[in-house]
Amino acid sequence: MPEFHFIPRIFPLGAILFNFLFLLVATPLEAYVLNARLKFDKKTSAFYSICINLFSNVIGWIIFFSVESVLPIVPFKSELINYFFYNRLQSNKIQSVIILTAFLIFFTTFLVKYICLKGLFISLSEPGKNDESQPIIRRNSRRAYKNRWQNTNLVTTVLIGNALSYSVIAVILFIRAAHP
Repeated sequence: MPEFHFIPRIFPLGAILFNFLFLLVATPLEAYVLNARLKFDKKTSAFYSICINLFSNVIGWIIFFSVESVLPIVPFKSELINYFFYNRLQSNKIQSVIILTAFLIFFTTFLVKYICLKGLFISLSEPGKNDESQPIIRRNSRRAYKNRWQNTNLVTTVLIGNALSYSVIAVILFIRAAHP
């Protein structure tokens, strides 16, 4: 039987399946929030939600593998391996670091999703709607106020969608921890 050197001997199938489950939970929730708050149709909301969730997931894994490789071996790396493969933590000292990391991940994911959604809006906008054809906008005009409100609405919508999906994922993790 040939040996495959590119396949790891220990494969974190549980972590991969839970990541897939989290995407399956977060995508429709955030699509609903985009649909309800930004008044997109359901297809457009689902498209934007899939894009921002997959992009933020890929960025998250890239950051995870970059940070994981420089972690000190003894306390953090062993705890990380225990959690990924065995779903348990050995030390109680690591809990404050986990809480801080969870907040950092939440706000980083929010920022990545906002930048991705803003980039999608810019890249998918119609080229015929350039600012050159529009008259110069005064500082206190309605259009400037509307644009500022839409930007604030976009930030709030992404924050609500991210918070909702992270809340449901946290409930799933609590249920998983309660029923090993």
